[in-house]
Amino acid sequence: MPEGSQIFVGFRALGFHCNHVPLALRYNQRHKDHYVVTAVGKAFHTYNCSKLGIVSVSNAHPDDITCLAADAFLVFTACQNIIRAFTQGRQVIYTYTGHEKDVHLLLPFGEHLVSIDESSKLKIWDIKSTEVYLEIQFSNESFQVSALMHPTTYLNKILLGSKQGTMQIWNIKSNKLVYTFKGWGSPITVIEQAPAVDVVAVGLEDGRTIVHNLRYDETIVTFTQDWGPVTAISFRTDGQPIMATGSTPGHIALWNLEEKRLQAQMRDVHKSGIAGMKFLSSEPVMVTNSADNALKIWVFDQPDGGGRQLRVRTGHSAPPAKIKFYGEQGQNILSAGQDSSLKSFSTLHEKHNKDLGQANLKKKLGNRKSNLKQRYKMAPITQFAAEKSRESEWDGIAACHQGTNIVTTWNYQRSTMGNHKIKCSHVKPSAAVEATAIDITSCGNFVIIGWSTGHVDTYNIQSGIHRGSYGSQKAHEGAIRGVIVDGLNQIVITGASDSKLKFWNFKSKKLLGHLTLNAAVNQMLLHRESSMLAVGMDDFVVVIVDIDLRRVVRRFKGHQNRVTDMTFSQDARWLVTSSMDSTIRTWDLPSSRLVDSFLLEDAATSIALSPTGDFLATSHVDDLGIYLWSNKTLYAHVPIRPLPDDYEPSMVYLPGTSLEPEEVHEVDSAELESDDLVSEFTSPQQISAELVTLSLLPNSRWKSLTNLELIKKRNKPQEPPKVPKAAPFFLPTVAGLTPKFVTPDVEGDKSKDKGRLFSLQSFGSQSVLSAALEKSLHTETYEEVVALLKTLSPSEIDVELRRLSPLGGGSTEAMKHFIIFLRKSLITNSDFELIQAYTALFTKLHGDEIAKEPSLVEEVNHLADIQQSSWQRIQAQLNKCLCLITYMKNPAV
Repeated sequence: MPEGSQIFVGFRALGFHCNHVPLALRYNQRHKDHYVVTAVGKAFHTYNCSKLGIVSVSNAHPDDITCLAADAFLVFTACQNIIRAFTQGRQVIYTYTGHEKDVHLLLPFGEHLVSIDESSKLKIWDIKSTEVYLEIQFSNESFQVSALMHPTTYLNKILLGSKQGTMQIWNIKSNKLVYTFKGWGSPITVIEQAPAVDVVAVGLEDGRTIVHNLRYDETIVTFTQDWGPVTAISFRTDGQPIMATGSTPGHIALWNLEEKRLQAQMRDVHKSGIAGMKFLSSEPVMVTNSADNALKIWVFDQPDGGGRQLRVRTGHSAPPAKIKFYGEQGQNILSAGQDSSLKSFSTLHEKHNKDLGQANLKKKLGNRKSNLKQRYKMAPITQFAAEKSRESEWDGIAACHQGTNIVTTWNYQRSTMGNHKIKCSHVKPSAAVEATAIDITSCGNFVIIGWSTGHVDTYNIQSGIHRGSYGSQKAHEGAIRGVIVDGLNQIVITGASDSKLKFWNFKSKKLLGHLTLNAAVNQMLLHRESSMLAVGMDDFVVVIVDIDLRRVVRRFKGHQNRVTDMTFSQDARWLVTSSMDSTIRTWDLPSSRLVDSFLLEDAATSIALSPTGDFLATSHVDDLGIYLWSNKTLYAHVPIRPLPDDYEPSMVYLPGTSLEPEEVHEVDSAELESDDLVSEFTSPQQISAELVTLSLLPNSRWKSLTNLELIKKRNKPQEPPKVPKAAPFFLPTVAGLTPKFVTPDVEGDKSKDKGRLFSLQSFGSQSVLSAALEKSLHTETYEEVVALLKTLSPSEIDVELRRLSPLGGGSTEAMKHFIIFLRKSLITNSDFELIQAYTALFTKLHGDEIAKEPSLVEEVNHLADIQQSSWQRIQAQLNKCLCLITYMKNPAV
């Protein structure tokens, strides 16, 4: 049996931008732009700071990246105990192995790289030779290294900070301890160089930031933040004496170094601790990243000295709970996360991503009161429905929230929450009721909501007005698990925990019939075009119900745990289901058999097939990303056979953020330029020898070959040329494809007598074409002959072909060589139209001579056979196309 999935193959991951690893900043001298590097699990992304657009994605590491560093040419990553140097932002050029513990600190230092692992073992590597230059072992009991930096102008020296609170300066050239700083009684978290020489900022775990002079071992000023440990420090270098410090709650404090006071506060910059923070050199711009999967750029132009958000790349800060494709093209995926936000991710490019915002009870708070927004933040979205038909007129998305009786509306076009918050009107406001199921009609006017109390209501999504209820008291005795409206707004199907499916008339709200199942309904999904309803039940069985016949037509068993989501293919032939048993199964409806199944590391919480069928999107437990799986059946012949009942699925790993193969490849540094970010693709001269390849020459170069006599007659001048009265101010040139200047004759007036005379010796000499043919006959390659003919004009080609015959100074052998050249060129199928034109002109000029010579007749017969077979193959393809066009144009079809 096949390993993994025989239908789906991992393509790429969406929604990842950064994680808890501090960012690295580099400046590209050629592009005159800063680039920020962020880790996203097993790979890292490179963004330009001018537009915050993604430039490259690295190849995947065996495990998650633990540390990042960058210099002007390379990006260094630490994964477990191995360090790698990447060029072009994606390929490994050097590998450094030797650490026994995981590496957590990196520092590029000129031609060397400093690394420190969790056992406080320091290694200094030569970057190009990958050899160890120096090793220093520290004791975690006395000096556990927690911070590392190189003080400016301190030659061959590095500064180390420890969790014990002390600092040491080491000379790495002489391997000597230069000086030890006593510390401040708190573990050191970060050390940053100040714009002033000899001055550094030391961040402590107790919230203090010490601005210290290394030369005199004196503290200049101490700042204290009340938000916990200092996680990042950065200085402005555009002339402003400002120092920024980050904290674990996600706040940033701006300190005025000259006035020694707090300049401004930036609260709730991120939803988790500030992982990395860097000011761009000589610019009032700062870039930050955090574990909340957000990369932000801030510009400092506020009156109070604070910063405002300039650019942002953000994904979900909590795992997505529900995903669906939006639109008929399958280019956007709506995703509702456990962070109470609704986002749209593009499968084409990140620039098309949208953030519809965070669900909030008070929409008018805006972005200015982020603390109030957190206070009024709503519960996460559990279910949502979307309809695009009326998105430009009113809200087209409705969502249910966990544990609440409020249904919110959203507008995709405006990328914001809607104007209505629909509440259940059947119970008291204090009663425990929750919206559990939702659907929007295909016309985009009505939303159907099912509640945990068993009620089902219809609302107008434009006005939010209640338009009726289903059932006299309740639609079901149990909690509603699914509501569905058919494509014609005639039937509403409801399913509940009472194991019943009920069919209602949409307009009159009357019960049309019901169907009792073997277990409680878990969820429902309708394929509107085929009227096939998929129902997942609590006994892990999925049944297919024909809503026209109102009976079960298929029953699929196999999942060992709760079914989390289901999705139909566009033609309703496949049903793809996911379960908490970490499997994704594909069922074939016509044969009622399992055709594909694969196992994942983490269970899928939601799945969706694109309307075009090219991608399967999945979200997973405790995972922030959305993963795309490519449908192999669209571009390759995949024999799909039913799987046996005892089939054991094999493990398939989730795809990474890169479009490259999911493994790290080492390349030779001599073959790469370190600052090239995009590789150029070169198309081959001939895609396949079976295909006819045309030349890239203009049509006039080969169409006029057989009509040269007519062209010369048409272009014949009416009057003889007149001698100009005065010489032109420009140099005279020779007519031809490539203009050439007339070379002056050193013999003076004698050239006038020789201008129109040809010596008899010139007719007896071998022509250029004949010489090229004779040379190519020995090598059996005719590239030089084709290249020569391409450089000649039609008139020059006519002259060269005439000179092949004995009357023109050639020979029968030269003509035979040219026929062999035509035959060999036809076999290769390259420059097809040129070879046809040369053949036509040659037979036109020398037809009589060929007929008189038996050896030439034999070669021409071989050429005719190949010519006929080539045209028959092309004619067959043309006939197929003509028949298809005629068939499509026939109005009777």
